[in-house]
Amino acid sequence: MAHSTLSHSNVIYELTKKVRNASYFLAHSSLEQRNQALRYAAQALRASKDEILSVNAKEVEVAQVSNAFKDRMILDKHRLEAMAQGLEAITVLPDPLGKELAKWVRPNGLEIRRVSVPLGVIGMIYESRPNVGADAVGICIKSGNGILLRGGSECYQTAILIHQAMQKGVQEAGLDPDVVAMVPDKNRQHVMDMLQAVGLIDVIIPRGGRSLIEFVQKEARIPVFAHAAGLCHTYIHALADFEKARKILLNAKMRRTGICGATETLLIDQVVARQYLPKLTDDLVKHGCRLVGDGMAVRIDPRIQPAQEKDYSTEWLDAVLSVKVVKNIYEAIQHILHYGSGHTEAILTEDREVARYFMDHIESVVVMWNTSTQFCDGGEFGFGAEIGIATGRLHACGPVGVEQLTSYRYEVIGDGQVRPA
Repeated sequence: MAHSTLSHSNVIYELTKKVRNASYFLAHSSLEQRNQALRYAAQALRASKDEILSVNAKEVEVAQVSNAFKDRMILDKHRLEAMAQGLEAITVLPDPLGKELAKWVRPNGLEIRRVSVPLGVIGMIYESRPNVGADAVGICIKSGNGILLRGGSECYQTAILIHQAMQKGVQEAGLDPDVVAMVPDKNRQHVMDMLQAVGLIDVIIPRGGRSLIEFVQKEARIPVFAHAAGLCHTYIHALADFEKARKILLNAKMRRTGICGATETLLIDQVVARQYLPKLTDDLVKHGCRLVGDGMAVRIDPRIQPAQEKDYSTEWLDAVLSVKVVKNIYEAIQHILHYGSGHTEAILTEDREVARYFMDHIESVVVMWNTSTQFCDGGEFGFGAEIGIATGRLHACGPVGVEQLTSYRYEVIGDGQVRPA
C-alpha cells in the first residue's frame, strides 16, 4: 500500500513498527556506538546551522502567538550550539544500560540480579521549543530507546531539519536511522493516534502548554510522563540573607520567564515584608516585571496591583509575578500545597532547621534551598539534557534524563535447582 493512501492510524502504526524494530538493535549496541551517534548528530546540527536558523526565523516571523511563546520558538547560533553541546554532554555520562541495580542469593542458592534495560519506544509530543527534539533524541539514543517525534505546528519545518540531522548522526554511527522517527505532517490526528498506540509506544512525554498536557493525560491509553503546569514558588523566610534572596528572586523570575522552572509566586514573611518588599519590587520593575499581590503587599508597595484569586493558580510564563505576604512558614507551606502544581519550590533562609522543615513538608518533585527555581533542569542536574519534567509519582519524577528512561529486568542464575511440588 502506498504511504499516501494509509489512514492516519496506519501512518503511526507503520512508523512505530519501524521504530520498535530499530530500537531492538539500538538496545543491544555498544556504549561507544551510541555515543558516536550523538557526536555525529552534534556535527550534523552544526553543519546545518545556516539552513536551520533561516527556516526558524521565517517560522517565527509568521507565527501568530504571544511574545513569550515566540521566545520559546526562537533559535539563534548560541541556542543551536547549546543543542549540539548538549548532545556531546550526554556522551560523557555513564552507560545507563546493563547496570546491576541489586543482587542477592536465595536460601536455595538461586542468584537474582536486577539489571537496567531500555523502556522501549518513546512518543514525544512537543510545542514551540524546537530544541526539545534534539534533547529528546540524545537522551533516547543514550538510553537505548527508539523515539517517535511530533513537533509543534508553528516550528514544524525547523523540527524536521533538526530531526534530519539527528537521523544523519545515527546512520553515520552504523545504527538504523528508523530508531528516530517523526510524524510526516502537521495533521493533529497523529497526536490522537500516538496516544492510542497501545503495544507500540511504551510511554508518551508531552512538552508544552497546560492545554496540550491535560489533553494528553486525558486521552492517552498508555503511560504518560508529564507536568500539567510549572507553578513554582519562592518563599523568603524571616531569617533569609536579604542580598542573597534579592539576587535569587530576580533570577528565578526574570532569567527566562517562559520556562516551567520560572518562579510564578513570591511568598514573603510578614515580619520582613515591609522592609524587603519595596526593594524586591524595585529590582523586578526595573526589569519589566508586573506584580500582583494580596492586600498587605499592595499596602506596602502601591506598584503592586491587587491580585485576584485566580492569579495564584496562574502559570504566567511571562514577566508577571504573584505576591503574597504570609504569617509564617506554616502558612507558606499551606499556600503551596493548595495552589502549587507539584513542580519546584524554593525556600530562602539561613536557618538550617527551618529549611529542613520546609523541604520535608513540601510534596513537589523538586525542592530547593537558597537557590533559583530555574535550576530545575536536566542539564543543570548533570543529566546532560532532559526530555521533560515529570510530576507524577510512578517510575520517574523531576527532570527526566537517561536513567529515568530505563526500567529493569531480573536475571535468575541457578545450578540445577527445581521448585518443589
